[in-house]
Amino acid sequence: MSQITTHVLDTSKGSPAQGIKVTFETISGLNEWIALGNGVTNADGRVSDLLKTDVILSPGIYRMTFETADYFSRQKLKGFYPYVQLVFEISDGKHYHIPLLLSPYGFTTYRGS
Repeated sequence: MSQITTHVLDTSKGSPAQGIKVTFETISGLNEWIALGNGVTNADGRVSDLLKTDVILSPGIYRMTFETADYFSRQKLKGFYPYVQLVFEISDGKHYHIPLLLSPYGFTTYRGS
C-alpha cells in the first residue's frame, strides 16, 4: 500500500465519490509545488496508489488537490468549491490516510488510519 492514501465520500448522497482527479505534491525550497503522484477515485471513492508502495516520503509539507468541479457537473450540480486543496505536514515514515467528506457547499477532512 502507498504511504499516502485517500478516499472521498459525498455526504450529500451518502456514497463514495467516483471519478475525482487527485494530485499529490510537495513544496520545493524555491516555494514551488512539485507533483509526486496523481490518480482518480474509483467506484469506492478511493485512490490507493498515489505513490509507489516502496516510496517513503521525507518529512515536509505536502498538498493534495481534489478536482471537484467536474464531479459536481456530472451530478448536474453546481458546487461552491471547484477544487479542494489540503496542505499537511508529514513528520515521519508512517502511513497517512487523508479522507475528504464532500458536499456541494462544504467539505471536511481528518487524518485517518
